[in-house]
Amino acid sequence: MDIKTATALRRLRLVSAPEAVSFLLLLVCSVLKRTTEFNAVPVMGAVHGLLFTLYVLFWADAWNRTKWPLKTAAYYFVMAVLPAGGFLADRRLRREAEDAVIASRARKEGVVNA
Repeated sequence: MDIKTATALRRLRLVSAPEAVSFLLLLVCSVLKRTTEFNAVPVMGAVHGLLFTLYVLFWADAWNRTKWPLKTAAYYFVMAVLPAGGFLADRRLRREAEDAVIASRARKEGVVNA
C-alpha cells in the first residue's frame, strides 16, 4: 500500500469514532424526546447524517484504494450502521493504516519482503 492508501484509511478511521458517538447520542435523544420535553433529535440527526455521509464517502475511497475483498468492505459498512460499530472499525482501521505506513516506508527504503 502507498501513502495515499494509508491516508484514506486514516481518514476513515478519524470519522468512524465520531460517527459512532453521534449515533449513540441520536439514540439517547430519541429516547429523551419520547420521555421528556427535551427534543434535540433534529440537531443530532443532522450531525449524525453529516458524519454518516462522510463515513460512507471515506469508506468508498478506502475500498477503492485498498482493493478490499467484498467481505472486508461489507464489514466496515456494517460497522457504520451498528450503534457502536464505529469503535470496532476504528481499532481495526488503526492496525491497517499502521501496516500500510510500514509497508510504504519499507518500499521507499528498498526493503522487499521475501
